[in-house]
Amino acid sequence: MQHGSLTTKSRLEGPDVWQFRWSEKGPNGKGIYRKRVIGTIEEYSNEDAARSAVASLITEVNWANLRSTSITMTVAQLCSHFEQRELARSNTWRSYSTKMCYAVYLRRWILPNWGKLELRDVRTIEFESWLRRLPLARGSCAKIRGVMSVVFNHACRYEFFDHNPIRLVRQGAKRKAAPNVLTPEEIKTLIDGLAIRERTLVLLAASTGLRQSELFGLKWRDINFPDRLIHVTRSIVCGVVGPCKTESSQKPVPVHPLLIETLLKWQEHQPYRKPDDWVFASKRYRGRKPFWGQAILRNFILPRAEELGIEKRFGWHTFRHTYSTLLRSVGTEFKVMQELLRHSSLRSTLDVYTQAITPSKHAAQDAVMSLVMSASGTQ
Repeated sequence: MQHGSLTTKSRLEGPDVWQFRWSEKGPNGKGIYRKRVIGTIEEYSNEDAARSAVASLITEVNWANLRSTSITMTVAQLCSHFEQRELARSNTWRSYSTKMCYAVYLRRWILPNWGKLELRDVRTIEFESWLRRLPLARGSCAKIRGVMSVVFNHACRYEFFDHNPIRLVRQGAKRKAAPNVLTPEEIKTLIDGLAIRERTLVLLAASTGLRQSELFGLKWRDINFPDRLIHVTRSIVCGVVGPCKTESSQKPVPVHPLLIETLLKWQEHQPYRKPDDWVFASKRYRGRKPFWGQAILRNFILPRAEELGIEKRFGWHTFRHTYSTLLRSVGTEFKVMQELLRHSSLRSTLDVYTQAITPSKHAAQDAVMSLVMSASGTQ
């Protein structure tokens, strides 16, 4: 890894300039010397300032040299390049939550197990066998596979490597057990037994299917009380405000009159009521930030649910699964369900979120049996 040299150069007219020099490997393997004017000494008053200006250029030069000898590139080096380019805050291709998730999987699973290997030593079957041995859910293994595949695609894009060995790795994401959903009776019990803040949150989540990041990203101006609509325009993850998950997520959400009434009561109950205030503004931060969703769930909602006799394990996303399942149980058309859940594809609505609850299964079975019996009686 080189750092280059930085010198000042005088000109016939104007102030002196900073000139950066470095070397690159040519096609025949011989060194080629390059130079570039960075700026004037008026723009960069000292060497430290000029050196900061060429930091990104130095990084590109070093990676370019490494690319010419990519046979010695390790997975750790590739992951470092991927993080610098794709997971930087300035990169807007992915949401903050996605970048954070990628970073976690890289540092917790991929780098400790594969970081020291050269790219050429990563084999499809070995990676597949390793995934099978991990003590994780299928969904988590599928995400690890996906992240590793994205990293190798990154290598191909930058010409560090010529193929993606993860492309043919087999790893299903289907759950071994269906996620929990709450029954209407359990939701009613929970709502009746909670304080106004938690009651408002649970009723909002259960009757709209909003994601946790969308719930706590709401501001009062997002709620159209006369038309009974919520406009989801942002999400908040770990205190970082960003765009919604998908374009479909930004569609208006209809609101039931009971929820409108509950939201108005909550608005009267707290001091932060201006249009640009968070709906669930934290008093600890004097309204500048919303409450932390997981803290409310862990410290208030789950202990109260246990006291009320609700034994199921659930989180904020459980309410979204529950909403989808209840929509289907009352005969909602699939396209309407997709619109209400704001999914980009109908497949997500049907394959991931919706379960047939037991009464609906009995009703369907009864309908089939009635059809069969009535048909046999006409013969």
